[in-house]
Amino acid sequence: MARKRAQRYIPPMRSSLAISAALLLAACTKAPDAALPGNAEDDQPFAAIGKDEVIRVLGTEPFWGGEIAHGMVTWSTPDNPDGQRVPVTRFAGRGGLSFSGELDGRQLDIAITPATCSDGMSDRTYPYAATVQHGDQQLNGCGWSEREGYTGGE
Repeated sequence: MARKRAQRYIPPMRSSLAISAALLLAACTKAPDAALPGNAEDDQPFAAIGKDEVIRVLGTEPFWGGEIAHGMVTWSTPDNPDGQRVPVTRFAGRGGLSFSGELDGRQLDIAITPATCSDGMSDRTYPYAATVQHGDQQLNGCGWSEREGYTGGE
């Protein structure tokens, strides 16, 4: 006789964390069989970017940018170059970081994963890939921190 699996209720906060964790996996630009950074037995959260470090992210088509610092993200677009500040929560997974909040009434999740990244428009190389989910829109771009900046052109 087949067993019926019990349905579990996932509270909204846990749902947001699950989405963030999924974004971390989706954002990785390495080969699908590539191991997570560090030892396969390492179960420690991602620590390459300190909690007090400023992280910057950007992308093109459409152009967007963000600065994450002290529990806030300042989200900017060509229509709003000064940006809009919203609170975010930080989650450190095994393969990177995610930040979750709400922007313009829609869920905002930003995943940062270690990967060599190009913005496609300059000679810069960034140490992180950034994947943003804002409501139904997914944006892909690059990121850097205070300690790990980009290399290449100004």
